[in-house]
Amino acid sequence: MSKMEIAAMKHVYKVDDSGGGKSWSKLALGLAGVAAGLFFAWRLGAFDLLSVDNIDRLDAWFAGLGFWAPLVFVVLWIVAAVFFLPGLAITIAGGLIFGAVWGTVWTTVGANLGAIAAFLIGRYAARDMVEGMVEKNQALRKIDEGVVRQGWRMLLITRLVPIFPFNVQNYVYGLTDIPLRTYVLVTVPCMLPATIAFNFAAGSVRTGDFGKTLWYLGVAAVFFVLLSLIPNVVQKRIATDESQEPVTKK
Repeated sequence: MSKMEIAAMKHVYKVDDSGGGKSWSKLALGLAGVAAGLFFAWRLGAFDLLSVDNIDRLDAWFAGLGFWAPLVFVVLWIVAAVFFLPGLAITIAGGLIFGAVWGTVWTTVGANLGAIAAFLIGRYAARDMVEGMVEKNQALRKIDEGVVRQGWRMLLITRLVPIFPFNVQNYVYGLTDIPLRTYVLVTVPCMLPATIAFNFAAGSVRTGDFGKTLWYLGVAAVFFVLLSLIPNVVQKRIATDESQEPVTKK
């Protein structure tokens, strides 16, 4: 990256590469961010799904669908992504209904198909609407400007660091020059850590086995910590790129 590009990224993300502070304090801040996210999810009612009555109703409804249950869940995810519905509640439902492993699988399939659908709608079907939305929002314009400078790296950063809402990102990236193939190849792996964390946390409720419950909670905890550390890793990467830039003699 050029110095100009790095400086631009710092302006967008308010990166501080001073190197100050200890690792433990940064980890604590990251975990505090995750805790804040979980708090807002609770306030929005996402964790109401964890009540016994709701779990039983969800189980009964999806059990009645039989072979079609995973397909209906995937379609539900696509609808949520296209119509700006919160995906966290659906992710938790996936872990509760299908278990930690299959919940992760079907959430990954549904969330990514939904992201692709919104991307294509933004690029072809609702381009004027999305362009109007971007023009009115300076923060969203930074995505388009970042893609011009950074290409797929902008997508990587915004997927890993939740600066912009997931559903909005999908539409806005449809306006950029990023190819669909690149969009998919970057989006899928970047969404996996959060998908695994929430599905294993939810799936631990339904195991019926104490050892497996602890195992699932341990996996979820590891990925929650990884999610809290990602912003710091991105910050260090930018700082490293800048320090490795060759000095141009005048």
